[in-house]
Amino acid sequence: MDITKNYNEKELTVTVKDKIDTVTAPDFENEIMDEIGNFDSLIIDFTDLEYISSAGLRVLVKVEKTLKPQGISSIIKVNDTIKEILILSGFNTFLNIQ
Repeated sequence: MDITKNYNEKELTVTVKDKIDTVTAPDFENEIMDEIGNFDSLIIDFTDLEYISSAGLRVLVKVEKTLKPQGISSIIKVNDTIKEILILSGFNTFLNIQ
């Protein structure tokens, strides 16, 4: 997994490449959770992500549950492969997927 974080004022973009699996999901979670309180808007860029496991999906649920009560919006940018996984998993019902 290759992950980068960039700020545009109070908007955080987290770009993830390669794959998120059982081994890398905790690092993905920590990268976002460590920034909680520093941003008003979150963009997770999965356009170059090749694979996401159920462990990675759990991180998305946790992040959404953490941000929603704070009124922080999040956008998930995805490629067609990851979009299909998120839709089949029902994540499109509670995540803003683009």
